[in-house]
Amino acid sequence: MGARREKLSAAAARRIALAAQGFAAARPASVHVGQLQRTIDRLGLLQIDSVNVLARAHYLPLFSRLGNYERALLDRIAWGRKSQRRLFEFWAHEASLLPVDTQPLLRWRMQRLREQTSGKGKLILFAREKKAFIAEVLREIRERGALAASELSNGGERRGPWWGWNDGKLAVEWLFFAGIVTTATRRGTFERVYDLTERVLPASVLALPTPSAEEAQRELLRFSARALGVATEFDLRDYFRLGVADTKARLAELVEAGELLPVTVEGWKKPAYLDPKARMPRWIEARALLAPFDPLVWERERTHRIFDFFYRIEIYTPLSKRNYGYYVLPFLLGDRLVGRVDLKADRATSRLLAHAVHVEPGVDRRKIEGPLREELRLMADWLGLDRVVRSKP
Repeated sequence: MGARREKLSAAAARRIALAAQGFAAARPASVHVGQLQRTIDRLGLLQIDSVNVLARAHYLPLFSRLGNYERALLDRIAWGRKSQRRLFEFWAHEASLLPVDTQPLLRWRMQRLREQTSGKGKLILFAREKKAFIAEVLREIRERGALAASELSNGGERRGPWWGWNDGKLAVEWLFFAGIVTTATRRGTFERVYDLTERVLPASVLALPTPSAEEAQRELLRFSARALGVATEFDLRDYFRLGVADTKARLAELVEAGELLPVTVEGWKKPAYLDPKARMPRWIEARALLAPFDPLVWERERTHRIFDFFYRIEIYTPLSKRNYGYYVLPFLLGDRLVGRVDLKADRATSRLLAHAVHVEPGVDRRKIEGPLREELRLMADWLGLDRVVRSKP
């Protein structure tokens, strides 16, 4: 394409983005572990979040694309036996589950933390001041086996609620970021249990060669481009939270090699890049409720740019100031986001509660009522809930 930028209509870009995220294919009649893995490979990662008002964040993107599947299948490949392990946890786009064969692509990030001697981040300061303590925590995990931070013999007192971590938690998190330990499993209230990386990940993964930081960054950007279809520089960088300078350098290299194609998208203020292998369907017939942490919508500016859909999660907004509700899921129908639903799984009474349904301006409520009813029923079945209860408008 040289220096000339091809042009894409806004509608074409929207369909490309949806196809790249797996919404151009019909849902399977039943879901096996191979389909689960292929979907995760397509997305590149699943974001993890502790909120469980409906279902934990990592389960929902798979439901949106595959429909009713057994969540135990995901648990098995994420936290099962070493021989079954196909995913691992790391900080990629926030806390994430990623395919194990991408672990070498993040070793440069782990190494940077291990070698970092300056900076003001909480973990960096802690590591600089508490080297001996971290070494003792590592020794305890090595000798005792997999441990949660709460099980350390000398973890110390919490410094407050939520993120008021004690020294033990700071130590295991530094070891986690540095790649020395990883998540062996999750327990109870989703508490992370740490063990030595070599005792958790398959030997075949650990034996994979470590690419240079530059090649790893190029490959992560290739992943981002495949998952997004068409994207701005920020979109591509944000997917795996790469640095600005690293992204600019690697993007220039990928464009020069013809692995990303510069394009201009109707209505987009910034230049964009197209995956040369991206599908360009003429139409999309999707139907899905999307979690707040779904990769299709997690970058809110991109969501607004592609779908003309202003979306913010209001979990931390006081009740009186919320516009739509506590845990609100956009509703995708066809190739548009046509509404949003405030949902809660009331497990005690086996009900899926739709506290509110908001239809986007210009959308005929009658046309989305049937599809939304079907999607809510499918979600209730997936969650093992008997009834769907909707509040009256």
